[in-house]
Amino acid sequence: MDREMNGAMPQKSNKKYKVLLVIESCNPELSSVPLVGYNFFKSIAQFANVHLVTHCRNRSALRRFGVASNVTYYEQTWLENVYYRIIRRLSTFRGQTVWPIRHLLQFPIYFFFDRFVSKTFSSSVKRGDYDLVHALTPIMPRYPYRILRFCRNGDRRTPFILGPVNGGVPFPEAFKRIGHKEFSYLNWLRRLGYWMIPGYRYTYLQADIILSGSTYTDTWLKSAFPGSADRMQIMYENGVPGYFYQDTERQERDSDELRLLFLGRLEPYKGCDMLIEAIAGLTVSERQKIKLAVVGDGSQKAGLEAYVENSDLSDTVEFRGWIAHSEVRHEYAVSDLFCFPSVREFGGAVVMEAMASGLPCIVVDNGGIGEYVTEDSGVKISPLGRTYVIEKLRQHIRRLANDRAQLGDLARCARVRSELFSWDRKSRELEEVYYRALVTCGGTGKLAPQPTY
Repeated sequence: MDREMNGAMPQKSNKKYKVLLVIESCNPELSSVPLVGYNFFKSIAQFANVHLVTHCRNRSALRRFGVASNVTYYEQTWLENVYYRIIRRLSTFRGQTVWPIRHLLQFPIYFFFDRFVSKTFSSSVKRGDYDLVHALTPIMPRYPYRILRFCRNGDRRTPFILGPVNGGVPFPEAFKRIGHKEFSYLNWLRRLGYWMIPGYRYTYLQADIILSGSTYTDTWLKSAFPGSADRMQIMYENGVPGYFYQDTERQERDSDELRLLFLGRLEPYKGCDMLIEAIAGLTVSERQKIKLAVVGDGSQKAGLEAYVENSDLSDTVEFRGWIAHSEVRHEYAVSDLFCFPSVREFGGAVVMEAMASGLPCIVVDNGGIGEYVTEDSGVKISPLGRTYVIEKLRQHIRRLANDRAQLGDLARCARVRSELFSWDRKSRELEEVYYRALVTCGGTGKLAPQPTY
C-alpha cells in the first residue's frame, strides 16, 4: 500500500497491510502473555500480510499450529541461557518469585532480542518495505523498541504501534499486607528502570499509537507522557476465542444447586480464601444449596484444603486442581456463577471467558476485571478490606441462590456484553487502528475517536 505523505487521507482498499509484527512471546501452547501474543498474531493475520519476529523458544509450538513461513526467530545464545538460570535463582525467595527483581534483572535478555530486531530489520524498515511496525510483547509498559528509530527516515515515516501495554495496578490500600507478601514494596525498582533504560522515553514519546490495556495504565501513561496522550487509546490485551460463544445453551441441571466456580492460581491476592470463608459463614441449610468448584493450584492449596475439612465444607467445596486450558470450557458450562475476588488483576481473561460462557461474575473492583463487569452483567465489590469483601460475597451468593430469575437476567447480559471482547471483534478494531495510524502519519496528527467498550 502506498503511503501518502502530503497530508491527504489514505483511502481504504481491499489490499492488505504489510506489517512487521514484533512479538517476543508468541506461543499458542502456553498461557498468559505468550498466548495473548499468539492471539494477536492470529487476529492481525486475518487482515494483514504479517512478518512475525519472535523468540526461538516459540518455534516448535508455532509450527505445530501451522505457522511455518514469514517468521524470523531470534536464536538465544548459551550465555543468555546461563544468565536466565542465574537470575531465576537470584529472584527466588523461599520458593516464591520476587517479580520486581526478576523483571529488572531479565531486561538484558530482552535487550539482546531488541538489538537483533533492530539489526535485522533496520534496512527494510528504512526503505519502507512495511506499511506498519507493531510491537506487542512484553506486555509490561517498561520496555523500549529501538526499531522505532528506523521508522523515521527523512520524509518517509512508517507508523509504529505499541501495545497493548498493561501493568502497574497497585494493591488496594486495605490489602497492603497481601501486597507485602507479593513483594510490592520493591516496585520502586520497576519505576527506577523506567527512567534508566535507554530508549524507553523515546519509545513512548515517538510511537504513533500506544494501546493501553486498562484504564489505570492509560491514566498512568498519560500522566507520565502528557505530550503523547492524544496518541493513546484503551484496548484490553485479552480476548475470547470464538469457540466460547458456540454453546448458547447451558447444560441441563439435575438439581436446584447453585454451582459456583473459582478458576485461577491459589495465591493470596486471588482471593479464593475469601470466597471459601464467605461460604463457611452461610447457614447449614444455605450451604446445602451450593457447590463450589475450585480449579487451580498454588501456594495456598494445602491450607485451603485443610480449612475446608476443618470447617465441615467437604460436601460443599471440591478442589479439582490444575487443568489444561482446553478443559476450561467444560467447567464454565457446568457452572452458574463465576466468583473471582482477585484484589489486583491486570488482564483477567478468565472473567471474559466466563461471561462469554453465560456466567455472571462476582469480582473485586480493582484493575481490568472491574472494567469488564457491569451492574447488569454481574457484581463488583469495592476493595474496602478483607472482612468487607467476605461479607459482600456472602450476601450476593445468598441473594442469587434464592433469586434464579435475577441470576438468569445477569447471565443473559453477561453473554451479550462478552461479545465486545471476542477476538473477531478485536481483529476488526485492530484493522481500524492500523488505518488510523496511516491517517496519523499522513498528517492529521491525532487519532480518530476510539471504540466505546
